[in-house]
Amino acid sequence: MASQGIFPDVYTFNILVDALCKDGMVVQANNVVQIMIQRGIEPDTITYNSFMDGHCLRGEMDKAKQVFDLMVTKGSMVNVQSCNILINGYCKSKKIDKAYKIFKQMPLKGLVPDTVTYTTLIDGFCKARRLQEAEKLFSEMQDCGQLPDVQTYNIILDGLCNNQELSKAIELLREMEGNKLKLDVVAYTIIIEALFKAGKIVSATEVFSGLSSKGVQPNVRTYTIMISGLCKGGLLAEAEKLFREMEEKGCSADGCTYSKIIRGFINNNEISEATALFQEMHGRGFSGDASTMELIVNLLLKDTVDPVLLAWLKDSVSS
Repeated sequence: MASQGIFPDVYTFNILVDALCKDGMVVQANNVVQIMIQRGIEPDTITYNSFMDGHCLRGEMDKAKQVFDLMVTKGSMVNVQSCNILINGYCKSKKIDKAYKIFKQMPLKGLVPDTVTYTTLIDGFCKARRLQEAEKLFSEMQDCGQLPDVQTYNIILDGLCNNQELSKAIELLREMEGNKLKLDVVAYTIIIEALFKAGKIVSATEVFSGLSSKGVQPNVRTYTIMISGLCKGGLLAEAEKLFREMEEKGCSADGCTYSKIIRGFINNNEISEATALFQEMHGRGFSGDASTMELIVNLLLKDTVDPVLLAWLKDSVSS
């Protein structure tokens, strides 16, 4: 570029720094920043945000905080995105209290937390199993005029379900529907899985059956959870019917789906069906998960299985 009389500006350098940081090449990104400074090009908020994010992605939170503090000393360089990056990094590193401290300091810097700020922090509290604090923030963000988006609601739904607050989760789902929020399949999948875990097979099936009327298309995870739940409830015929139905509707099963239904048949002593599915899975290039393969190996140790099936299983496992 320089040989052609074209010299990179701060915008060009920022693209390079961001790309390097996203690839985990923070040392190289720092070298680029030093070149910028040597050429009299002052790094801006975007430069430092990218650099800070690079450290966060590597779990180097002390270094990320050093970049943040450097921005603070330089004046009004820190913006809402800067705080969001650091808060997200702390949450991912399971340092939720440090994340919350950055959040509380934002108003002192004249910054207003946005939906991303609240959603990130709510997710951090939920993952730390501090549901009350997550719910408090959820209410606070709405009081402050920051509207939760679908992702925020899904995080709260998941947090409620993981803390055995199923009735509150269902109530929240109804609230979401009442607010005409455009729900995605994730919200319903969370509820379906929680209903199965609570032993409410009929309710889970009813929620699933109502998806099409809501214009929601089940994905492979939704189908896999349904198939697994039906298998655990001993409803193998229904599970297999749904397994075939998903393919007909253009949603291809993956290795996890096969593992769930194979395990269901083995656990219910339907060995021939399980073996046929294992053969089908093997033919499509999928491998069973550790639990499924353990059950398959246990079958190989039994003398009660059809010798032909045993021979095929041994050949499949060894290949």
